[in-house]
Amino acid sequence: MSPNNYFASDVDGIHGKYEIVEVEADVHIITSGGLRIPAHSTVLAATSTVLESILVRPQKRRSSEKTIRVLGVPCDAVSVFVRFLYFFKCTEEQTEKHGIHLLALSHLYLVPQLKQRCTKGMAERLTIENAVDVLQLARLCDAPDLYLKCMKFLSSNFKKVEETEGWKFLQDHDPCLELEILQFMDEADSRKKRRRRHRREQSLYLQLSEAMVCLEHICTEGCTSVGPYDMESSHKRVPCSNFDTCQGLQLLIRHFASCKTRANGGCLRCKRRWQLLRLHASVCDQPQDCRVPLCRSGRKPPTSLCVPMQARHICMYRYKMTAPPQL
Repeated sequence: MSPNNYFASDVDGIHGKYEIVEVEADVHIITSGGLRIPAHSTVLAATSTVLESILVRPQKRRSSEKTIRVLGVPCDAVSVFVRFLYFFKCTEEQTEKHGIHLLALSHLYLVPQLKQRCTKGMAERLTIENAVDVLQLARLCDAPDLYLKCMKFLSSNFKKVEETEGWKFLQDHDPCLELEILQFMDEADSRKKRRRRHRREQSLYLQLSEAMVCLEHICTEGCTSVGPYDMESSHKRVPCSNFDTCQGLQLLIRHFASCKTRANGGCLRCKRRWQLLRLHASVCDQPQDCRVPLCRSGRKPPTSLCVPMQARHICMYRYKMTAPPQL
């Protein structure tokens, strides 16, 4: 019996040995180059539903020999494909050499194990030159993971990809895909901007939260240079853990208590201090016991333009400073 009619089953794959079982092939796979690859209909039908439907389909010509034509693919790629149907094995060298053709065959004949292996290998070997070709193939073969990987690669290396022949060919023959790529890049840029804006907002929220904590700390316990009126002043207070924020607030309070410009007249630092007081009043959950100025009255809308000035005077009388005011 011819060796081509033998069915090799991988019964000892750990040691790389094969047991030859004499089962004669009952179907031949014919390639574009005229190569006839003997195979077994039971194996092909068990691994691919598409091949199963082809095998059970009645042939146009009455002949005892069953044939399956696999055209448009190199003979070596078809051989690797048939071998995978038998042993579910494919080396990295074979995947690298015939990856594009194996992906097309695995999609056409519904072999998900081979398709997954090909998409993974091709995603790892993306280059500037083949990115456009792989993207087109991923789109045709319904490989979303590979498609997304190619899109991200193109978005990150667009200036270099734009100079390749593949991109120029895409512009001339597939404007819809070109539009998809440009839209993806625009959406990716918008997402980056939203993430940056979100990070800035989160940073601002954290700073304001820390400022509220420091404001309560200054008004209840006091810090290095500013404290409540009923506490003894001391030049030797130890800086708190958030001293950078506390120091800025203390300078702001000292300016607020001694500013000669009306808050509603355009003093930016006084307006900032007033905004902090109003913000604290809006978030404080214990207004009855809170020692921050205007905590209770700050919850109500101002009845006149003199409220900021009233806040400045209350602050002046309720707080004392251990050093001369700094304007």
